Amino acid sequence: MKIENLANPFISHHPLQLICELNELGCTIQLRGLITYPGKMTRKKIQIKKIDNTTARQVTFSKRRRGLFKKAYELSTLCDAEIALMVFSATGKLFDYASSSMQQVIERHYLHPENLRKMDQLSLELQGTSYAMLSKEIEDKTHELRRIKGEELHGMDMEELHKLEKVLEAGLSRVTETKSERFLEEITALQHKGAQLTEENQRLKQMENLFSAQTHVLEQGQSSESITNICSSSDPQDNDSSDISLKLGLPFPK
Repeated sequence: MKIENLANPFISHHPLQLICELNELGCTIQLRGLITYPGKMTRKKIQIKKIDNTTARQVTFSKRRRGLFKKAYELSTLCDAEIALMVFSATGKLFDYASSSMQQVIERHYLHPENLRKMDQLSLELQGTSYAMLSKEIEDKTHELRRIKGEELHGMDMEELHKLEKVLEAGLSRVTETKSERFLEEITALQHKGAQLTEENQRLKQMENLFSAQTHVLEQGQSSESITNICSSSDPQDNDSSDISLKLGLPFPK
């Protein structure tokens, strides 16, 4: 009986030929083929790309994040290095690690001379970009204003002229509406001012009438007082006259 081409999963991928021959002396086993034994197992190299499976991606993130933080701790401890790590997950969750203080490390990073030079350069670039944008915007607005004033229309086609006409019509409508509003405001203000003047005139007339009445009363009081004064001033003269007449009369006989 022969059994051939038996594959052993623990001995390479080559088939193992097993031959059994039965005879009167017993069983003879012959092995034919190349037998190789597995050596040291090697880890499969992982291709670095985005993991499509959400669960596997979350598990990998958690494991590698812990490994990264562990390496950072070991580096800071062994080499007395100041380290700060910030990691955001795909869901936006923040994970951070700092050997001392995250704020101090960030401030030290910003105050580093190299970063200061970069920040100055970036600031100059931003200023230059902003200046260029503002210059372009001013130029465009100036050109648009000239067209609204009826200037520099030679390079415009029919569609652009139609749009400009619509803009001017809308602007004229707004100007007319604003002008009407200003007229109404001025009319209302004049009416209010006229009402105030009328009220002030009435108040002045009332004051004039009151003043005239007081003057009349004072004049009447002054006349009565003068008559009283005349009467009172004539009494002593009459007394003196009577006294004088008595004195000039004949003496009574004794």
